[in-house]
Amino acid sequence: MQTLQRYDPWLGAVGAALFILAVIGFGAALPGYLPLGHPVALLGALGVPHALAFNVLGFVLPGLIAVVVALRLLARVPRTAPWSLRVGGQMLLLSGLAFAAMGLLPLDASDIESRASQYHASAWMVWVLAFVPGAVLSGLGERGLSGGRRLALVHLAAGVVTGLGALVLQMVMPAPLAQRLAFVAWAVWLAVVLPVARR
Repeated sequence: MQTLQRYDPWLGAVGAALFILAVIGFGAALPGYLPLGHPVALLGALGVPHALAFNVLGFVLPGLIAVVVALRLLARVPRTAPWSLRVGGQMLLLSGLAFAAMGLLPLDASDIESRASQYHASAWMVWVLAFVPGAVLSGLGERGLSGGRRLALVHLAAGVVTGLGALVLQMVMPAPLAQRLAFVAWAVWLAVVLPVARR
């Protein structure tokens, strides 16, 4: 276990890089795909070339890495920690599973009302509704611990920006752009949360 923990500082960065590089690479390879005009999930939609590869590299593996990151965060929570920190960590764990589920439940680009598309939308919603409060609760809990200010700031900033991008900014900007803001905030959180937690 100690051997695996040596790689903790790089773990989240690998997951974040996988997601970002998959979105950029598969987006560039798909004819007609507009990075700021189409949703990320279109790259993994049923019938789209290389959709399976994108779903594995862009959603499933980063989501599973996020699960491991959440488990590492939970493992460092002291028994005397506030309930918000424990509950927040469990919600972050659930959000990682939901992120991976987005790749296992691809949408159907030819029928946005289909059962497949509804399942994908449900996985997206579970990811948002688990990550945003999970990050905020974790941030509030970390504020009460000695030396937890930086980590609290990482959690709170990621939770707020992801929530804005996923739930609010779509009313004032194109939905794909707002969605990318939510994804970038999550990816930054994934990359930096364990290194900050180890300080």
